[in-house]
Amino acid sequence: MGAAVAAQEVREAFAGLYGAEPDGVWAAPGRVNLIGEHTDYNDGFVMPFALPHQALAAVSRRADGRLRLHSSDIEGGVAELRLDDLVPESDESWTAYPAGVVWALREAGHPVTGADIHLTSTVPTGAGLSSSAAIEVVVALALNDLYELGLQRWQLARLCQRAENVYVGAPTGIMDQTASACCEEGHALFLDTRDLSQKQIPLDLAAEGMRLLVVDTQVKHSHSTGEYGKRREGCEKGAALLGVDALRDVPFAGLDAALARLGDEEEVRRLVRHVVTEDARVERVVALLEAGDTRAIGPVLTEGHASLRDDFRVSCPELDLVVDTAVAHGALGARMTGGGFGGSAIVLTDITEVDTLTKAIGEAFAAAGHTAPRVFEAVPSPGARRLV
Repeated sequence: MGAAVAAQEVREAFAGLYGAEPDGVWAAPGRVNLIGEHTDYNDGFVMPFALPHQALAAVSRRADGRLRLHSSDIEGGVAELRLDDLVPESDESWTAYPAGVVWALREAGHPVTGADIHLTSTVPTGAGLSSSAAIEVVVALALNDLYELGLQRWQLARLCQRAENVYVGAPTGIMDQTASACCEEGHALFLDTRDLSQKQIPLDLAAEGMRLLVVDTQVKHSHSTGEYGKRREGCEKGAALLGVDALRDVPFAGLDAALARLGDEEEVRRLVRHVVTEDARVERVVALLEAGDTRAIGPVLTEGHASLRDDFRVSCPELDLVVDTAVAHGALGARMTGGGFGGSAIVLTDITEVDTLTKAIGEAFAAAGHTAPRVFEAVPSPGARRLV
């Protein structure tokens, strides 16, 4: 579906719900992370790019302190909230994500006086592709435009992260929201999560005869559950034991010495090893892409998966099966992407091997008794933008 058609459908749905045309329609994409997992909350490096899958929002301003929310993807009618009643961790439904953005904007002193919002999204939920960040960013961008707040994209990303961390209660890093807000078509975003400096790295796999497949295992995950938080706490403990502000400050060349200093803290040692080596992998991938040696990033992706599986321990049998099957059938590289405990894996392959790999992965899942995975191509797409 083209952007113009999608925008018109959202406009019409908004008018049907609220009895008037919206002030505008905005879009914000999901993302896939090429490399750099669980590094963002350690002040490290990440390298996401935007997917063609996106959240759309038709939005109008209100002046009466009320927020009305509706999603075509969730059963139920319009939810109506009072802005003065928005309290962190008070909402366990989907409305916490857009409401959290409004709360974060107002808490930061921005004069948002209400809104009518209708949302729809093609970003798969629970697949590790940042469906929640897409909703947050599309709402933030719409309100930034409508209320003429003058916030830059990185500032919107920060506010959306605060909404998810404090209002929703999920301890996620800054990558997802920044990717949705700031990615550019045909590029991956090399992001330093400490200072939010960005570099757009050209990524045109099709021109080089390659494809990047996303394999959604259909295993759902939730960042607000305890395992994600435990790992973040473990990373913070490691940084404290090593006397650094964040694990980003542990140099790759000094990793062995740092691990030795951690002594018998075996779990912390594993977490530290993953984060430090993962930051180095991001830098390797950037260097390879800038040198025009795109095929060589494949083994780096596979190496990253082994680290996530063995050291960070956030993989699952379905994700491991995708990676193992893909590599065994000739993929250039593969790894899980996103927070883990389910979700998606990515597979870098020659275009001639797409059908073979897709079939092999499907057959492996069937043989293991797993739900059939969803496979689609990931194409670096535009970041958040106003459509109408």
